[in-house]
Amino acid sequence: MECSFFSSKYMPMSEIARLERTNSSQFSSFRPLVEVKSTPHFSSCRGISPKASHSSTPNYSYVPKQAVSSVDEEKLGAGNLLYQINGTNSSLFSRNLRILDSFDDEYGGVIVDSERLPANSTVFASMLSFSISHWKSKGKKGIWLKLPVEKSDLVPVAIKEGFEYHHAERGYVMLTYWLPEGPSMLPANASHQVGVGGFVINDKNEVLVVLEKYCAPQFVGLWKIPTGFIVESEEIFTGAVREVKEETGVDTEFLEVVAFRHVHNVAFEKSDLFFICMLKPVSTHIMVDDHEIQAAKIGYYCSGCH
Repeated sequence: MECSFFSSKYMPMSEIARLERTNSSQFSSFRPLVEVKSTPHFSSCRGISPKASHSSTPNYSYVPKQAVSSVDEEKLGAGNLLYQINGTNSSLFSRNLRILDSFDDEYGGVIVDSERLPANSTVFASMLSFSISHWKSKGKKGIWLKLPVEKSDLVPVAIKEGFEYHHAERGYVMLTYWLPEGPSMLPANASHQVGVGGFVINDKNEVLVVLEKYCAPQFVGLWKIPTGFIVESEEIFTGAVREVKEETGVDTEFLEVVAFRHVHNVAFEKSDLFFICMLKPVSTHIMVDDHEIQAAKIGYYCSGCH
């Protein structure tokens, strides 16, 4: 074993880095865990895991690559390491005691950057716990954590930390955490779904109706107006025009909303808004969507329409 010793009253990180480069051949089998400013006697040794210390607790440690590979590397990095510098305890250090990348919202809360989440669940757990403590100390309120499908293994970690489900879409799940004492003031998930019906009537008071392919037994054989749900960011009137086009192939123009109704505890215990839009046909050729519609026709006479 070959050892060399250095002594200084102050050794900056740049000097430590220079020494590491200088002795790269000697340290080729070692990997640094942490870097700290210190005032110890610094020793560099070839053949063992070198350390600089004034006590049994190391100031600057290296671990062989072989040793790192034999344990969970992320767990090793997530552990807190207590250092003594000149016999005095310093702060707790960990390479994973970092705050998750985030930005503030306009209500004093925090939105975690979903595109810069750590891949490893152990690292995420450490960073999440540390981030919550940091945000609490800063007086933040709500935390919004969006976890994409490819990071779904992080969901149970966040739930264990105290996060709650808010809503889910095809590609992600949204979780929330209310930091202050008392009930959460974060807005709830969407409470309504919105449906539309196209009341298409021509100059002869003939109405466009459809026969659905799939429906409840009590509605088998029932002719009805084309209906459906509006999609995200879609206006009510454009949704009605689109549904008529998709189900029957008929092009229409919006005239007015003629009726609406509001009911509760429908799908997934949500409320439901339904708007009926009067539409003017601008084409007459019918081409049904055979995935949903069994038949469609124009000719149902509306005697009370004028």
